[in-house]
Amino acid sequence: MDLFNAKNISPMLLAENVPPFADKAYLYELKWDGERCVAFLDPAIGTDLRNKRNIHMLSKVPELSALHQQVGKRCILDGELVCMVDNKPSFADIQRRSLMSDRYKIELEAKRRPASFIAFDCLYYDGQDLTALPLAERKKYLREAAADSERMAVSRIFEAEQALDLFRLTQAQGLEGIVAKKKDSLFLQGRRTKSWLKMKHMMDDDFVICGYIYKANHMVSLVLGQYRGEELVCKGHVTLGVSGTTFAQIKALPPTANQPFYHPIGHGNEQTVWLAPVLVGTVEFMHRTKGGGMRQPVFKGLRLDKLPEECVER
Repeated sequence: MDLFNAKNISPMLLAENVPPFADKAYLYELKWDGERCVAFLDPAIGTDLRNKRNIHMLSKVPELSALHQQVGKRCILDGELVCMVDNKPSFADIQRRSLMSDRYKIELEAKRRPASFIAFDCLYYDGQDLTALPLAERKKYLREAAADSERMAVSRIFEAEQALDLFRLTQAQGLEGIVAKKKDSLFLQGRRTKSWLKMKHMMDDDFVICGYIYKANHMVSLVLGQYRGEELVCKGHVTLGVSGTTFAQIKALPPTANQPFYHPIGHGNEQTVWLAPVLVGTVEFMHRTKGGGMRQPVFKGLRLDKLPEECVER
């Protein structure tokens, strides 16, 4: 089936966080702190936005319903949904939007803090599947397909000579970091390869939320897990950043009688409210300890665009 009509793209993923480097074989871009999204745009028909799990997103960000008017040909653009706060992407804001279901509240947020779509790849253009073309060629199609407008922007690319300065600039501006993508890389759906790398000032990872513990001073700690093969194993706890509406959604899950880990854990977890392993959250941290733990972890929010089974131990 035609790639556009199938409307079932599984985005290619970034590999692990690496120290900053400059290599002429790569293109460099800002790393946008938002939610990955694929835009199916037909100037004669309309806009369709899907997240990584192929869930329709336009009802969450209705202010982007006219993106198709910004392109001249039918195309599929890979990019990021972002909400800008003080000229910086706010993961918390776009995450809150993705969790909303009340139409009135969504419309209020769309006016108060509208979302934007940052396009960084073109996978289809005017009837042609571009996924088997090198990234450098797809970037040319991207510039042909789309231009900057009020609610859509084309991600700027930088060469190796500018990479380290760009990384330092993102640190000075309080941004997340940069990404490096090989110029000859093909778009491999659903794959995480070392052709695409991230260079972040903080590390992060995604975990299955397996339970929570009420702590002193009204604090709450989440119990985290990741899969080791088919086995869910405990990966520690996070307390900072756990609050508000996000925790309310976690708490809304019905408790389970038993912990979900393959190897049961005990000491320090006796008061845990165990949950079915169905929610995924992102945790940001300084670095991993020798024992595999996280130094200074902070909970960033839920990820409804990722399945628990995709949270794999590294």
